[in-house]
Amino acid sequence: MKIRLDSIRNCLEGGIPGNIATVSTDGTPNIAYLSQVQYVDHEHVALSYQFFNTTRRNILAWPYAKVSLIDPVTAAHYRLSLQYLRTESQGPVFEIMKAKLAGIASHTGMSGIFRLLGSDIYRVLDIERVPGRALEVPPIHRNLLASLRLCAEELRAHTDLDALLTATLVALERHFDIHHAMILMLDAAAGKLYTVASRGYSASGAGAEIPVGHGVIGVAAREGTPIRIGHFSAEYAYGRAVRESMARNGQAGLIETEIPLPGLTEARSQFAVPIRGAQRTLGILYMESAQDQRFGYDDEDALVALAGLLGMAIQLLQQGEAEEAAPAVSAPARAPGPAVLVRHYAENDSVFLGEDYLIKGVAGSIFWALVRDFVEHGRVGFSNRELRLDRRIRLPDLSDNLEARLILLARRLDERGACVRILKTGRGRFELRVERPLKLVEVD
Repeated sequence: MKIRLDSIRNCLEGGIPGNIATVSTDGTPNIAYLSQVQYVDHEHVALSYQFFNTTRRNILAWPYAKVSLIDPVTAAHYRLSLQYLRTESQGPVFEIMKAKLAGIASHTGMSGIFRLLGSDIYRVLDIERVPGRALEVPPIHRNLLASLRLCAEELRAHTDLDALLTATLVALERHFDIHHAMILMLDAAAGKLYTVASRGYSASGAGAEIPVGHGVIGVAAREGTPIRIGHFSAEYAYGRAVRESMARNGQAGLIETEIPLPGLTEARSQFAVPIRGAQRTLGILYMESAQDQRFGYDDEDALVALAGLLGMAIQLLQQGEAEEAAPAVSAPARAPGPAVLVRHYAENDSVFLGEDYLIKGVAGSIFWALVRDFVEHGRVGFSNRELRLDRRIRLPDLSDNLEARLILLARRLDERGACVRILKTGRGRFELRVERPLKLVEVD
């Protein structure tokens, strides 16, 4: 092909609907509008299969088609010659198109009509430019490759996981003009992602959870693929919808221990990128905007590369943190004031400080082990290595993300203004600071 498919990806954003021309076995032509043309790789595209209509019948009988596309910026017109290969009704390509279609449907008032049945995969045989006038390509707003380089240079300076996560979100704002973002780590054993860092929101949402497979974030984690939506979609909204669903299903009592996920009231654009290391998903870098079509294919390329660098850095730092030896045990002076009641519920490891909910799950189990050692043995110094060997905590065997859980726990304690704090004292070491006496109560 004289024209490369990746050079006309602007035409595939759906700004201007495409047309598909097919022919029946008796030679009758048919032309129809397309909801989506999805870039798969430099030789393949996927078209949305929503209805069993004339186009569908034609393509199953004669697997060749012509697709007409227009660049929404320059108005350049292209014609693609395609060969139908197969239909996928699950997997990364299908989920990407399903999420995008939900946004398109919501944007056009067709939520009850636009439902993806499958992703039709086509080989691109040829691309031709249709003669006609086109506008000049406007100057780029931002050099994304330069932005990626600046981010990489800033991130490589950090040897602490907490600082690395914070620096990543700062770099996104500074170099990519992305003001609302969060990082979630994957708890594969529990089938959830939990928020460890965020930027641009009134509340950090540290500890907020999203089930794998739920919304843009959960689907991106399940499929291990980046997913972005260019228009608001109620189907992929978070926060209030999750809580209302729990209430409808008779789980209202659990809302007390659900930390609200931070987020824009109506995100017009959403983008979730898997953070991967050693061929497995560690977490998700999630970004959103109040602007329609904020993230394009070029943004996707740069931010997927950034998430790859972040994944490698997280993995190296977590391995390094585990190598430090345990510090010496020290006995603190008795804290002043009345005792604070600390309740631990064994069923889900949820922890309350007084009447306030703190955390649950593995992070709750870690906190309970720490305060028990403090009350029973006077310990304040701990190491990551010994926590990994502590059978009380029940860390997952694979990808325990201990360091991320400690960051989450420390941030929750700070945000709540708790009488217990976790302070890092060295590589793989930390200290418990307790300002009030603690009364521990185990609830079965």
